[in-house]
Amino acid sequence: MTRVRAAKAWVINGALVVLLAGAGFGIYQAFSPEPNTAQAQTRSTPVRRATVTETISAAGTLASSYTGAANFATAGKVTSIDVKVGDVVSAGQKLATIDSTQAAKQLQVAKANLAVAQDNLDTAEDAEDAPATGQNSSAANSVTSAQAKLDQAELDVQTAQQALDNTTLYAPGAGTVTAINGSVGQQSSSGSASSGSGSQSSSGSGGQGQGSSSSAAASSSSSSSSGFITITNLTGLVVDTSVAEIDVSKVKAGQKATVTLNALPDKPIQATVSSVNLTPTTSGSVVSYGAQLALADPPDGLRPGQSASVVITVATAENALSVPAAAVQTVGSTNVVTVQENGQNVTRQVQVGLRDESTVQITSGLTEGENVVLTATAATSGTGTGRTGTGTGGFPGGGTGGFPGGGQRGTGAGGGFGGRG
Repeated sequence: MTRVRAAKAWVINGALVVLLAGAGFGIYQAFSPEPNTAQAQTRSTPVRRATVTETISAAGTLASSYTGAANFATAGKVTSIDVKVGDVVSAGQKLATIDSTQAAKQLQVAKANLAVAQDNLDTAEDAEDAPATGQNSSAANSVTSAQAKLDQAELDVQTAQQALDNTTLYAPGAGTVTAINGSVGQQSSSGSASSGSGSQSSSGSGGQGQGSSSSAAASSSSSSSSGFITITNLTGLVVDTSVAEIDVSKVKAGQKATVTLNALPDKPIQATVSSVNLTPTTSGSVVSYGAQLALADPPDGLRPGQSASVVITVATAENALSVPAAAVQTVGSTNVVTVQENGQNVTRQVQVGLRDESTVQITSGLTEGENVVLTATAATSGTGTGRTGTGTGGFPGGGTGGFPGGGQRGTGAGGGFGGRG
């Protein structure tokens, strides 16, 4: 009886040991990392003829092709403002006036003095033409003096006339009134003469109409506007951008570009490079060169200052031999591809031309129709479907892995050979 009990105890203990060992192994398997072996995935693709386009991307800002700052050239009390913000004006159009009373009187006095000077000259000339006497020498001196005074009086009239003209402010160029930094009744200080500049937006957004005052408008006036009235050409907008020093030699006037406004991301606008600055702009250690783009057909409602992204086409190679960018390996200045020859993969050095985001132009080293190998590494662990390239690694495609195009159906991590083109 004792032996039977001992045997049963051994059986029970053995079963417990097996169960514990199995549980321990299960726990180890559950918490130990899975092996993440990388395997090479390859696919061949033929060398094809295609158009390869090289582009440069940059940030840009909309700006007016013309901004004019109209200033009174003399000080005085503002008596009228003949435009309001938003009005479209032509070059030379009357904008505002200051009190002209004093200037008109000064002109009147100058004209009177001119008349006196003219009379004095006439008298001196009559005396000089009189019968010869001992006073002829003195008469000649009188004529010279009278002529000098007449010349001065004429200059005084011109100066007084200019001062009277300066009491009226005229538009320095055509455009839209974007700021009026003053109101009727205030004292206007004299400033620099009215001026205009190209593709420089310096607009103050406040303004008042004639004889009125708007606190809201006045509070939004910008001190960056240097004119009493600012005029901006809103129909001739351009894009100001900057090009990195490494790319500036590629950018030239006349090249095509695409401008995408942040406010209108679904409506790209065609543009043309109109100019590239010859002198750089340095910010810290970054050197860049300003460039300006003319918009071909801008939509309505654009405003200076809106931000945009710019893509400039700097070179295009049509009907060029090309391969996917993933087929070209670059080490220093050497470019190589792997070519399938008689069922073997052979490394071959090639010369490349233009590059875009997914394609490289081949200028020598390959012929049309040869098969080049694309190689990518994908982890074998995990699960996933290969059609959409959901794993890590793989070839270029819509997901993070997969060849371009529809690809093959497959399972396993790494995206397989799928991927959206």
